[in-house]
Amino acid sequence: MYSGPFQPGDKVQLTDAKRRHFTIELKEGGQFHSHKGIVSHDDIIGADEGTVVKSTLGSDYLCFRHLLVDHVLSMPRGAAVIYPKDAAQILVEGDIFMGARVLEAGAGSGALTMSLLRAVGPEGHVYSYEIRDDHLAFAKDNVADYFGGEPEWWTPGLGDFGEVTPEDLDGQVDRVILDMVEPWHFIDTVKNVLIPGGVFMTYVATVPQLMNIMEAIREAKCFTEPRAWETLLREWKVDGLATRPEHRMNAHTAFLVWTRRLADGVTPPRPQRKARR
Repeated sequence: MYSGPFQPGDKVQLTDAKRRHFTIELKEGGQFHSHKGIVSHDDIIGADEGTVVKSTLGSDYLCFRHLLVDHVLSMPRGAAVIYPKDAAQILVEGDIFMGARVLEAGAGSGALTMSLLRAVGPEGHVYSYEIRDDHLAFAKDNVADYFGGEPEWWTPGLGDFGEVTPEDLDGQVDRVILDMVEPWHFIDTVKNVLIPGGVFMTYVATVPQLMNIMEAIREAKCFTEPRAWETLLREWKVDGLATRPEHRMNAHTAFLVWTRRLADGVTPPRPQRKARR
């Protein structure tokens, strides 16, 4: 969250020669213990990011503050998180701008919540609804841990998204993001709380879910023709002539569905599709 020399309370990621990561929270007089020796927190406090420290057994550790992606992938979770590759798509395709008013449901473990809060900034607002109190507790803890407390521009709520009205949100919102098992049951709610022109995105894991939400959006006749896609991420090992794709990759996590709210009373043009044979 911060720049400059390391300070007590900072979350620091130590990386060893085998690229293994270890996260510590700096404390004066604290120590990190491993089979490769002890690293004193005092050797890190006051140093710049990118510093290398040695353990008592001579092992080197590279020190950097946690990035958001590091926090998301290492934080406690009660529900599966929206992974960074999908959160990035939501921020860009959803056009999450500074000052936007965004509603998400459900909050899960708070992974997307943190990205939304950073994107809208204090000038905007994020409303997060979650139907399970244990999941909401994880989201609150993870968000507070990352921001050093719950941001003032965040309203987490326990309850049924289907019962949410514009009055609960001090008016309609600019964006709606749904991450739930059966989002097609809540199309009317989305219509009511989203401004005309607002972006509506859903995150679903399976093909039947994808088919159901796409058809529900079309049948509502108050949104543009929806788009759907998935993002596959594959890293490469670059080592001279041994350059090749990594054996493992982040393949399918979920489908993203995107559409925009039409003005009241407008009938969308009927999409022209090729005749089935």
